[in-house]
Amino acid sequence: MPDAPSPVERVKASLFKILPHHLISRIVFRLTRVRTPYVHYPIRAFIHHFEVDMSEAAEPDPRAYATFNDFFVRQLRPEARTIDDASDALVCPADGRISRIGELNGDDVMQAKGQSFSAISLLGGSAHRASPFAGGTFCTIYLSPRDYHRVHMPCAGSLSEMVHVPGRLFTVAPFATRTIPGLFARNERVAALFQTDTGPMAVVLVGAINVAAIETIWAGLITPPKGKEIRVTQYRDVQSPLHIERGEEMGRFNMGSTVILMFPPGAVAWDGRLGEQSPVRMGSRIGTQVP
Repeated sequence: MPDAPSPVERVKASLFKILPHHLISRIVFRLTRVRTPYVHYPIRAFIHHFEVDMSEAAEPDPRAYATFNDFFVRQLRPEARTIDDASDALVCPADGRISRIGELNGDDVMQAKGQSFSAISLLGGSAHRASPFAGGTFCTIYLSPRDYHRVHMPCAGSLSEMVHVPGRLFTVAPFATRTIPGLFARNERVAALFQTDTGPMAVVLVGAINVAAIETIWAGLITPPKGKEIRVTQYRDVQSPLHIERGEEMGRFNMGSTVILMFPPGAVAWDGRLGEQSPVRMGSRIGTQVP
């Protein structure tokens, strides 16, 4: 797919800019949690429209889900995904497609051809927080509506900090990343920073319109928030830091969005077979940790 946006894409992006993102997403939040015996009808329609492979689900029967959100964050069968068990493997945190993968240009993270945003802005405006990643590597993964929406650890790590950054809720569909400057650093997001064997790692869960909630396994529901201030939670000095192994779940999107990974210089070598629009599955190798 070309990077240059078409006139139609520019019009679509302009329309998204004027939508009441948060109002729409809060309505979706409530609707997707309505308990009704008839919820299997919209679930079936969604499965049909987006061609969701329910044979991978731990519970393949749409009638078994009490709410639409229960279906959306469905678990997979244990054998549906294999976690690469090589000691140096860096695995994909989610199902989806690679939007961008490569090296940071200093502090800049590439969004689309001719467009980038800073790691500082992505991580909440702190130069100190972003400095370890300058000149490092990044990978952006787009989750479509049909994908599995739980996010897992690319490698083992101990949680050191979480940053919730309120913001807009633009769509993160490919056309929007080509037309809306700095989209990922403008949307609401939760950045989790971990300490790993090869140094710090940032896992950023980016919200979008209809992504009415982002959760983590350690803090539960992070969004929707109250207020507009950046919230920072430190975990470095706790007596027993949370350690999560490679392939274990660390969070989830209630509706789809984007995950951005960042590593310091020399910490990771990406799999050379991966490029823009490469399909990826949670647990598959996307790179190698460099000791």
